[in-house]
Amino acid sequence: MERRTLLRAAVLGGSSAVFGGTLWRGAAYAAPAQPGVGPYGALGAADANGVRLPSGFTSRVIARSGQTVTGTSYTWHNAPDGGACYADGSGWIYVSNSEINPSGGASAVKFSSAGAITGAYRVLSGTRQNCAGGKTPWNTWLSCEEVSLGYVYETDPWGVNAAVRRDAMGRFKHEAAAADPVRKAVYLTEDETNGCLYRFVPTTWGNLSAGTLQVMVAGTATSGSFTWANVPDPDGSPTTTRTQVSGSKKFNGGEGCHYADDTVWFTTKGDNRVWQLNLAANTYELAYDDSLVTSGTAPLTGVDNITGSPSGDLFVAEDGGNMEICVITPNDVIAPFLRIDGQSGSEITGPAFSPDGTRLYFSSQRGTSGSSSGGITYEVRGPFRS
Repeated sequence: MERRTLLRAAVLGGSSAVFGGTLWRGAAYAAPAQPGVGPYGALGAADANGVRLPSGFTSRVIARSGQTVTGTSYTWHNAPDGGACYADGSGWIYVSNSEINPSGGASAVKFSSAGAITGAYRVLSGTRQNCAGGKTPWNTWLSCEEVSLGYVYETDPWGVNAAVRRDAMGRFKHEAAAADPVRKAVYLTEDETNGCLYRFVPTTWGNLSAGTLQVMVAGTATSGSFTWANVPDPDGSPTTTRTQVSGSKKFNGGEGCHYADDTVWFTTKGDNRVWQLNLAANTYELAYDDSLVTSGTAPLTGVDNITGSPSGDLFVAEDGGNMEICVITPNDVIAPFLRIDGQSGSEITGPAFSPDGTRLYFSSQRGTSGSSSGGITYEVRGPFRS
């Protein structure tokens, strides 16, 4: 993925927004041919699954909460949330968290090379409110508990090895994780109104049993330089991890987190922002801020989970908003990629691409019912940019 060294806005529909710390309006950007239309074109009418997609794309339902996954005897979990895909020979696996408390945990669906479902099973049980998480370079799934003094659990997407609680990664209201193989660190978001951004540096890369938990230290501005400081007591009790280090940078409700090419992108739901950290330069800035939209409609509201595609596009799922996954392109066009109709009481979760980049998986956490037992997990297939 190309790193955005300066994000200039291609803000759609006559709006304006802040990217890279700079406000751009009107003719200051190369606008797309049609307002609100991104690289994949306009959204069509809702299909049989209630999903509005660009031309050439199709959707199918993979699983529904409380029902057996097609072709298997496994009952899909409630409140599907964060997810990731893993290559499995010529096929692949999609892992999905369950954001319920108690129980929580995570499940997986297995696919053949042709995309047929060949199995489904549990990979983590007995945990609490597993919200987001992250994939490791050694092909495990980090499932994060979004509760006070929550843990990170390292799980096996194949369901062969037992999940392991990773105490050294700290106890706090965990949200998402993103692994950086260059600096050999894992970045962690915290879902608190005064939460922090952390990184965990394992003693041995590939082994998360021991290491150092650090917190980002920076000023109160929306851009600048940053450093990392050790968290004295990762256990978070009696003093919370976010209050142990003077000068730790506060973020309003940390959500999704994604790493690529020396850059970390993460979202904060409390102020509807996307942030970017340039890890090579140790600088941070805003990649998107809808509070500075001065006219028209903000193209992205309710920021939540975030992932990237092989083309360098970022895909940001909305919690609320108008139930869209929006795309942010490397040249900073922002537009809806898909929208789910009739599910305003839900949120979109767990976006993840199949290993070949041709299929996108995600869930509507509460579906049409607005209840955690109404979750729906989807697959979208089509001509994604490569």
